[in-house]
Amino acid sequence: MAPLNLLHIVLIYLAVINVVTFFMYGIDKWKAKKSKWRIRETSLLGLAVLGGSVGAWLGMKVWHHKTQHKKFRYGVPAIIIIQLAIIVYYLYEH
Repeated sequence: MAPLNLLHIVLIYLAVINVVTFFMYGIDKWKAKKSKWRIRETSLLGLAVLGGSVGAWLGMKVWHHKTQHKKFRYGVPAIIIIQLAIIVYYLYEH
């Protein structure tokens, strides 16, 4: 079996962080409905910044969560655009 190269590691990381982020949005929505202790907004946005932006966006859409908060409604798409720009830059420079 061939060793994983950097691209494979990055893709695995992105898959995992996006799945985790997606479910964290769902868990926070469930907790909101049950009036339970919530996940901090900074933690949810932090997961998006750490590579889970697509999972955050999907979590907002699927769970209908944080869609009325401006920092999420505009922040998550902005994070996606910035991350895509970084990826495109990296691909064209290497």
